[in-house]
Amino acid sequence: MDVLDLARLQFAVTGSLHFLFVVLTLGLAPLVAIMQTLWTFRGNPVHERMTRFWGQIYVINYALGIMTGLVMEFQFGLSWSGLSHYAGDVFGAPLAIETLGAFFLESTFLGLWIFGWHRLPPKLHLACIWIVTLTAYASAFWIMAANAFLQNPAGAVERGGHLELVDFGAMLTNPMLVFALPHVIGAALLTGGCVVMGASAYHLFRRTAEREFFTKSLRLGVVVAAIGAMVAVGFGFAQFGPVGEFQPGKFDGGAPLVMAGFGFMILIGELLQLFIAFFLLPVIYWLPRWRWVHPIVMLITPLPFVAAILGWLAREVGRQPWLIYGKLTVADAMSPGLTSGTITLSLVAFTAVLGLLAVVDYLLIARTVRRGPAAATLGVPSGPGGPAPERATALSL
Repeated sequence: MDVLDLARLQFAVTGSLHFLFVVLTLGLAPLVAIMQTLWTFRGNPVHERMTRFWGQIYVINYALGIMTGLVMEFQFGLSWSGLSHYAGDVFGAPLAIETLGAFFLESTFLGLWIFGWHRLPPKLHLACIWIVTLTAYASAFWIMAANAFLQNPAGAVERGGHLELVDFGAMLTNPMLVFALPHVIGAALLTGGCVVMGASAYHLFRRTAEREFFTKSLRLGVVVAAIGAMVAVGFGFAQFGPVGEFQPGKFDGGAPLVMAGFGFMILIGELLQLFIAFFLLPVIYWLPRWRWVHPIVMLITPLPFVAAILGWLAREVGRQPWLIYGKLTVADAMSPGLTSGTITLSLVAFTAVLGLLAVVDYLLIARTVRRGPAAATLGVPSGPGGPAPERATALSL
C-alpha cells in the first residue's frame, strides 16, 4: 500500500471505532432522560434504579468515547493538513461551534448530573440530563453539517486558492445534511434501544430476581428501537434523492466495497425494522414472558453497530477520490512529507489504542450488565445517608 492508501486506512479504522462510541452515546442519552422523567413525575423507585443503572452504562461509554474523539481530531493535523489549508475557514466553523458550544455544555451538565444526585433539586437534576441529551444531538448536528459540506460544499466559493464561506444558511440547509441527520439519529435510537433490549432479555432469560426492573427496561427499549428503526430506514431511503443529484456516481457499481456495505446496511436495517417494529412492538405486553424470544433479542444487539459502520463506510468511501466533492481530492489534501513508515507506525499505534478502548468499553459495559442494577454505583448516597448494609455488600462484589 502506498502512503495515500495507508493514510486513508488509518482514518477509516479510527473513524469507524470512534463512531461505535458515538452511536451508543446518542442512543442511550434520551433513554436515560426518559427513565429519569418517569421517576421524577411518577415517583416509582424502579424508574430511579433504571436511571442509575442505564445511566452508569451511558457514562462508561461517554468517558471512553471522548478519548477516541481526541485521536480523530489529531489526525486532521497529522495527515490532512491540505484540508485545513484549502477549506479550514469553512470546514472548521461547525467543528469549532461543536467543540466550544455543544460539547462543552454537554460535558459540563453531564458532570452536574453525575455529581448532583441527592444534592440538586429533583427537577433541576432532571433538567441536567435533558440538557446533556439536547447538547449531544446539537453536537451531532454540527458534526454532520461539517461532513455534509465535504459531500456537497454548499455556501462556499473558491477565492485565492482556498474556499470561503459566503452563505452560512446554505451550509446549514445542505440537502446532504437534512436527510442524513435524522438517519443518524434514527440509527442511534435503534442502537441504544437494542442494547437495552438485549441486556434486559439476558436477565429475563436467566430469570433473575429483577423481573420488574428488566420488564420495564425491555418494553422501553423495544419502543425506542422501533421508532429508531423506522426513522433510520425512512430517512435512509430519502437520501437517494440528494445523493443522486450531488454525487450521481456514488452507487454506480464502480466500487465493490461501497455497494457491498450499502447493500448489507439496507438488509440489516430492513430486518431490524420488521422484527422490532412489526413483531416485537405489537406483542410488547407478553414479550417479557416469552423466553424463547429472548435469545433472538440478545443475538440482534450487535447488528445496529454493524449497520452503522457499513453506512459510514458507504457514505465516505463512495465519495472517493474527492475529500471535498468536486473541489479537493484526497491526494491533494494529504499532508506533505508523510512517509509509509510514519503512517504505518501511527496506524498501528492508533488502532491499538482505539481497539483497546473499544475492548475495555465492552468489558466494562458487559460487567455492569452482568452484575445487574444491585451493583450500580451511580447516584448511591454516601455517608450517614448511604446505602443499607446489604446494599453496601452488593456494591463491593
